[in-house]
Amino acid sequence: MRLSGHQIDCVRGGRAVFSGLGFAADSGQALAVTGPNGSGKTSLLRLIAGLLTPAGGSVSLEGGMAELTLPEQAHYLGHRDALKPALSVLENLSFWRDFLGGDAGDLGGSLAMVGLSHATHLPAAYLSAGQRRRLSIGRLLAVRRPVWLLDEPTSALDAAGQELFSSLMREHLASGGIIVAATHAPLGIETAELRMGDAA
Repeated sequence: MRLSGHQIDCVRGGRAVFSGLGFAADSGQALAVTGPNGSGKTSLLRLIAGLLTPAGGSVSLEGGMAELTLPEQAHYLGHRDALKPALSVLENLSFWRDFLGGDAGDLGGSLAMVGLSHATHLPAAYLSAGQRRRLSIGRLLAVRRPVWLLDEPTSALDAAGQELFSSLMREHLASGGIIVAATHAPLGIETAELRMGDAA
């Protein structure tokens, strides 16, 4: 499986964010997207996820499931945690599983993997920032998809949370997954690097 971009142009609000961008990541590989604020790191992830339309060029996934689009085979984990405060931890994860079309399975196992077994019935409003991030990461485990698009994935995580997530990322890569992560901090895994230029 190969995720690649060819001559991608991105325009936001009438401003060229980047142009002629290319990249490639194969099964088992992680690509760290680095660069200053405003250089287009988040915009690139959103383009890959199908949330933005490129002004030029293309993004493709070769070797995936032919009947599914790239966005249907990717998880986008933004820098904001998309949680409903009034719902419990388990209810939030159930919502995302159902929304994303996941199989009815053991969500408790996903919560255990991110260290939230003790908080299953706690409303998300009571979670710390680090626990909210762990719950968002749980979504990656509850519905398995081969491509992970991660925007500042270790934000709000303490050292133990970062090590936990690094372990989960290594497992995802070992199973043939692909990771593209916009980050200012080391991810704790081996990565190739795509350096974004200064903002136009």
